[in-house]
Amino acid sequence: MATKDAGPVICNSCNGAIHGRIVTALDKKWHPEHFTCKSCHKPIEGAKFHQHDGAVHCVPCYTKFLSPRCHGCGDPITDRVIQALGVSWHAHHFVCGGCRKELAGGGFMEQAGRPYCSLCYADQFAARCAGCVQPIVDKAIIALDAKWHRECFKCNKCRSPVTDATFSVMDNKPLCGKCA
Repeated sequence: MATKDAGPVICNSCNGAIHGRIVTALDKKWHPEHFTCKSCHKPIEGAKFHQHDGAVHCVPCYTKFLSPRCHGCGDPITDRVIQALGVSWHAHHFVCGGCRKELAGGGFMEQAGRPYCSLCYADQFAARCAGCVQPIVDKAIIALDAKWHRECFKCNKCRSPVTDATFSVMDNKPLCGKCA
């Protein structure tokens, strides 16, 4: 049984026959000089390239023109990208706006477009307790035109927590039912 000759290999770019070295990429064949970067139009050397919107780009052009830019420094991101607050970040630039600790692996709070760790957010932006002046990060009691930690809303005389729904007020401070 005779084998049929498949004929010459055809270049995907110029449709000409390829004799000699062949570049195989993206399931197609190319003359080495025709497998070029869409941005700089130079032949792509080696095996590394990027495909974007159906076009091929060399690594330097992809990095320069198409890589996401870090919101923190403006440089291209060529490794791990953090997507947060609608923008891209280098992992080491996605930091708390207060303590500057990296936030890449954990949760964060946002204030005016900047990320904050929970401690800095509470310290800088949370409501303050009228009793102890510390940030309130959980449930609060709202009374006497202020917010209070549950444990800080105490009778002004006996210092026991006021737990009843009704209480008395003296000098804008709560009094429990026993002390009223």
